Amino acid sequence: MFDPASTEAELEKLNARAEDSSLWDDPQKAQDVMRERTRLETALKNYRDLEAALNDNVELIEMGEAEGDDEVVAEAEEALKAARDLAAERELETLLSGEADSNDTYLEIHAGAGGTESNDWAQMLLRMYMRWAEQKGYSVSLVAETPGEEAGIKSATLEIKGHNAYGWLRTESGVHRLVRISPYDSQARRHTSFASVWVFPIVDDSIEIEIPESDVRIDTYRASGAGGQHVNTTDSAVRITHIPTNIVVQCQNERSQHKNRATAWTMLRARLYEAELQRREEEAQAEAANKTEIGWGHQIRSYVLQPYQLVKDLRTNVEIGNPQAVLDGGIDPFLAAALANKVEAKADAEEAEAVE
Repeated sequence: MFDPASTEAELEKLNARAEDSSLWDDPQKAQDVMRERTRLETALKNYRDLEAALNDNVELIEMGEAEGDDEVVAEAEEALKAARDLAAERELETLLSGEADSNDTYLEIHAGAGGTESNDWAQMLLRMYMRWAEQKGYSVSLVAETPGEEAGIKSATLEIKGHNAYGWLRTESGVHRLVRISPYDSQARRHTSFASVWVFPIVDDSIEIEIPESDVRIDTYRASGAGGQHVNTTDSAVRITHIPTNIVVQCQNERSQHKNRATAWTMLRARLYEAELQRREEEAQAEAANKTEIGWGHQIRSYVLQPYQLVKDLRTNVEIGNPQAVLDGGIDPFLAAALANKVEAKADAEEAEAVE
C-alpha cells in the first residue's frame, strides 16, 4: 500500500519543480505542487518513524532479554504495540483517496422530535465530535448554534479543519439514536431520542460551483446564544436557502453580517458540492449487489445507556460496551469500519461494472 522508494523518487521530482521560479507563474498549479509535496513528505516521515520504532524496540527487546532486564523488555513491547496501532491507523488513511477526503469539513447536527430530551442528545453529540476533533489535533470551531428552549441545542454547525477531516467523518451522516433513562423525566422512564448528523466538505476556490442569485433566498436575523449584548441588537446572522434543492445554511459566529454572509456562501457551495459527490457515488454503486445505504435520513448507530450499556453501528455491526468512552470522542473504531465498508462497496461496484 506504500512504496517508500517510489515516494522518494516522486518527492525529488516535486522538490525540483518547487525550486523552479517559473512554477509560480501559475499560482494554482504551484499550490497543487506544494500540497502534493507536503503530502508525500508526511507519508514518508510517517513510514520512517514506524520503521525506526520497529527496529529500535526489537533491538531493545533483544538487549533486555540478553541482560535479563524485564523492565526494558516490557517497555519495548508496549512501544511496539503502540506502533502496531499507529500502523493500522496509517493503513486506514491510505483508503482516504476520495476526491474531497483530504478537505476540511463542516458537520451539522439537528435534534429530532422529542423536545428537551432530543435537544440534550444533540448537545451530547456536539460534544462528542468536538472531543474527537481535539483528540485528532484538528482545529474545531462553532459556526452556528440554535439553543433548545430548556436545555441542549436544536441545531449546530461545526467547522473542523485538519488533513483528511472530511474523509474520516463522511460516513457519520445519518440518524443517531439514544436510549436512556431521561434526567428530565420525574418518573425516571426510559426514553428514545434521535438526532441527525450531516457532514460535507469545505471546498476551495479551485472547485467551481455556479449558484445563480435567483436560485437563493437570503435572510438576516438576530443571532442567538452566547455573544453579549451585540447579538440581541443587530441582525448580523445570515441564513441562505437554495430554492431548487431546499438546502438551508446559516452562520452567526461573527459580529459582522458581511463575514457571516461570506461564510454562509462557502457553506452552501460545500453542501451543493457534497450533494454532487453523493449523487456520483450512488450512481457508481447502483449495480453493486451488497450496496450499503448510509445517506441522510437513515439510522446508522444506536447508543444505549439503559437498561444495558452498548453502542452499536447498524451498518458494520461494530459494538463498544463503554458508551461513555464513545461519547468522550472515542469513535475511531466506528469510523474505520464504516470507511472500510465504503471502500469495499466501491470496489464491488467497479467489479460489477467491469463484468457488464
